[in-house]
Amino acid sequence: PKKHKELIAVGISVATNCESCMQWHIEQAAVAGANQQEVLEAIEVGIEMAGGPGTVSARFALEVMETLEFA
Repeated sequence: PKKHKELIAVGISVATNCESCMQWHIEQAAVAGANQQEVLEAIEVGIEMAGGPGTVSARFALEVMETLEFA
């Protein structure tokens, strides 16, 4: 489903530190019905895959989440 694809893309975006990608895929995940916990878990996967640099890019992802309403 689209929701799952967007959550995967969120994790990849965090791991690759692509801010515009994080913005887009977090928004699209929310539109596709993802809840806040699901997006947080996708961000955590990105952190796990990228290590220390992932924690830095995750800060941007969390800022994006603060601007959205989730299911």
